[in-house]
Amino acid sequence: MLDKLFTYLQYPFVVNALIVGVLISLCSSLFGVTLVLKRYSFIGDGLSHVAFGAMAIATVMKLTNNMLLILPVTVVCAVLLLKTGQNTKIKGDAAIAMISVGALALGYLVMNVFSTSANISGDVCSTLFGSTLILTLSSTEVWLCIILSVVVITIFILFYNKIFAVTFDESFSKASGVKTNAYNFLIAVVIAVIIVLAMNLVGSLLISALIIFPALSAMRLFQSFKKVTAFSSVFAVICAVLGLLISIMTGTPVGSTIVATDVAAFFMCCIVGSVKKKV
Repeated sequence: MLDKLFTYLQYPFVVNALIVGVLISLCSSLFGVTLVLKRYSFIGDGLSHVAFGAMAIATVMKLTNNMLLILPVTVVCAVLLLKTGQNTKIKGDAAIAMISVGALALGYLVMNVFSTSANISGDVCSTLFGSTLILTLSSTEVWLCIILSVVVITIFILFYNKIFAVTFDESFSKASGVKTNAYNFLIAVVIAVIIVLAMNLVGSLLISALIIFPALSAMRLFQSFKKVTAFSSVFAVICAVLGLLISIMTGTPVGSTIVATDVAAFFMCCIVGSVKKKV
């Protein structure tokens, strides 16, 4: 088994997949804690469907680099979700459901009406569930992921205190002079970038798992924001690496395997958390 693993690790596409998987999981976990605490977990699900719709249009337009369309469209929708969610007539969860379902339906409709492939079902399944997309990344995509991930991590470190303040008490932060709207906007844009990056890792439908499970698992064991964020990051990276390696070794779908690893680790954290409370 170890010999087989070391053999696979000699292939560049496996190394690229591990690099991208670790970076995306790390970025998702950092901002996932904020989204979970702000009760906005499903923004990842909504934006992932938007990204799917944008990818369908980009595919039909035969763009050489899908990112040129997917990234700006997802960022714009993230801002719209933020603005619409603050509207008293349309609550946050309703706004997410509205944009999510609309984008998903539009994307699938476009792929069917303007078909550019003989295997539409395979293309849709691959986009929604990740399949082996991360194992076919080009060097350009890997470097783009590295650059954007460094930007996301830098933003989190630089604005950690402001993000913390906006997460726990937005009203008090606003009264204290913190520009809460600006930081909410920043969080929305960063999440949109993470969603677009994560599509190649786990697919559109499973992106929320990368955001939710590490944060919830950390909350089973720790109480402080700093400890939860730190453990969430470690948890996400370990699960991503294990999921990728298991997928490569057994031939299972990458995205589903990573999420299954997250779920299993979450239940382990629940058990440890229960024992910890009793002790």
